[in-house]
Amino acid sequence: MAWSKFDSQMMARAIQLARKGQYTTRPNPNVGCVLVQGETLVGEGYHIAAGGPHAEVHALRMAGDNAKGATAYVTLEPCSHYGRTPPCAEGLIKAQVSRVVVAVTDPNPQVSGRGIKMLEDAGIRVEVGLLQEEAAALNPGFMKRMRSGLPWVSIKLAASLDGKTALSNGVSKWITGPEARRDVQRMRARFDVVVTGIETVLADDPSLNVRHGELGYLREQLADADIRQPLRVVLDSRARLGAKAKLFDTEPPVLLVSCQPYPDEIVRAWPEQVRQLQLTSENGQVPLKALLEYLGGQVNSVMVEAGATLAGAFMAQGLADELVLYQAPKILGGHGRNLLALPDYTEMAQLPGLRLCDERRIGADRRLTFQLSHNHLPSEKE
Repeated sequence: MAWSKFDSQMMARAIQLARKGQYTTRPNPNVGCVLVQGETLVGEGYHIAAGGPHAEVHALRMAGDNAKGATAYVTLEPCSHYGRTPPCAEGLIKAQVSRVVVAVTDPNPQVSGRGIKMLEDAGIRVEVGLLQEEAAALNPGFMKRMRSGLPWVSIKLAASLDGKTALSNGVSKWITGPEARRDVQRMRARFDVVVTGIETVLADDPSLNVRHGELGYLREQLADADIRQPLRVVLDSRARLGAKAKLFDTEPPVLLVSCQPYPDEIVRAWPEQVRQLQLTSENGQVPLKALLEYLGGQVNSVMVEAGATLAGAFMAQGLADELVLYQAPKILGGHGRNLLALPDYTEMAQLPGLRLCDERRIGADRRLTFQLSHNHLPSEKE
């Protein structure tokens, strides 16, 4: 399909609009829409929040009667089913648009292609694939979960130049500067779930919630009430967490995942936002694949904020899609704690593949974002 420069500009604008919903649409995908008459923009919009109007609805409302005969540029295939809102494909048909350009089809196998077919059956010209990769990158979790049933998993780490996460005595505050820590708060705000391990909770007693006062520039764009707090998940295979933890002092939900039951007296002391999930032990640990399958029934994205052992386990088992590394201009020395606990690889072909897809300065630190691919990993027999 040969698209014009103007087509590309309009889809790029739709993608730009879609990004505005990245902190508020969960668990729905980020979607943007632009309507034009000739080369005049007459309407635009983006999906702001789950349960609210979709991007196409906002754009159609802005365009009014100018939507008739217009071209619509949409980052994701218009929906064809009734949910909390009517089908967007139906809205475009009623508005009598003449052409719809779709960046990427809906990956849900129960939905994919139906919105396009509905539009085509109504006599509307539909073109698919303009800026497809850029549009798919808006919603990696939604795209992956609809295709595999598993959420997108991102591991967040902070380290020194020599790859250490703490001094040998465990002191790690603060490796990175305040700007990087505010950036981590903004990262949390984009994810459905934050996962950590019991060792981190016992050692650091973190809250793991999104704190409006620490969002930096985002405080001006996002009200405290608009923040969608992530589900905080603690992996506690031996049910060691007691009744007191900072996690319990804030309202967002907490899921404790163990391989054995907690004592009744501890459970009775927990606040109402705490839930439990018991899974069958795998080598004495919470089975990570089973955990992700459970979470995949509800959420699109998981952020892992944990120590070297748990973060390394997600990577070694091929369950992580992304690694976000905040690298500080510090050297902690040879006895510092290592970044990741990984297998003893014996061949270069066994190493997880890392593709650098973003690099930028965050205050005095650097943020490196890698996409991961996994080759053959050594087994216990090797």
